[in-house]
Amino acid sequence: MRRIGLLFHPSCLAHDTGPGHPERPQRLQAILEHLQATDLWPRLTVLEPPLADRTVLALVHPPRYIDHIERACRNGPTALDPDTVASPGSWEAARRAAGAVTLAIDKVVDGALDAAFCAVRPPGHHALATRAMGFCLFNNVAIGARYAQQRHKLARALIVDWDVHHGNGTQAIFFEDPSVVYFSTHQVPCYPGTGAREDTGRWPGTACTINVPLPPSSGDAELLTAFREILVPKAEAFKPDLVLISAGFDAHRDDPLAALAVTEAGFAELTRVVRAIADTHCRGRLVSVLEGGYHLDALGRSVAAHLRALLEER
Repeated sequence: MRRIGLLFHPSCLAHDTGPGHPERPQRLQAILEHLQATDLWPRLTVLEPPLADRTVLALVHPPRYIDHIERACRNGPTALDPDTVASPGSWEAARRAAGAVTLAIDKVVDGALDAAFCAVRPPGHHALATRAMGFCLFNNVAIGARYAQQRHKLARALIVDWDVHHGNGTQAIFFEDPSVVYFSTHQVPCYPGTGAREDTGRWPGTACTINVPLPPSSGDAELLTAFREILVPKAEAFKPDLVLISAGFDAHRDDPLAALAVTEAGFAELTRVVRAIADTHCRGRLVSVLEGGYHLDALGRSVAAHLRALLEER
């Protein structure tokens, strides 16, 4: 029986973005309630993540920026940009979110888990090294990639981002880095306006950024084609030591913030493609991290489909 981790901490519910904000605590509550109502719950290994310390955050973010976020949270609610809010509960939530990724990597690398999903907020893939944006304070997946390289000496990380919005922060952090491949499918036009197909990295990271912009109404078939025809060959050439997923579920056809048309079955099949990459190249080492997803019912169903695909015996 496969051992799949679910990492969650109640403090992630205390990140208060204010009334009417789409990135709200109910997102995690919807995921947990849906999973608890299915046969999936007893099959998952539920873990509480630690607080990421400053040394871990500083793998990606300079100390002055970390201090800035701590002050903004302590003095909050603070608007860091028109979309991004820091509240008194956000400091612990953001550290738990990063800590979830590092603990998941520890458990996957040491063999205690086969794979893991981090149900955390705030999300991360829009956060630049020195700027919060797009609901994101710290870049959780980027911190995870650097942590795996430094703590576990895993030389090459593959980040797969199927959020409907381009992960501009992740791209920027690794744009010149040949040790990390960043692959993104995302809607265009859409926030944040980055992710052009021509953006492929800068030397020595040339060809390590792969963007697949998709027009509105693209769905399962279009994303699966990109994964099978572009991602799989790139992974074959790159041979990652770890696979990380920026698992945003706002590409779902019911999501209110965008206009792609992915279904729960589509997310399950994307998971199978990425899992096969991990199984082939890095002993199955795979960690996925929640990014977007703003239709509560669709979010719960999509996460369940993702986890079912990770739990499948082969």
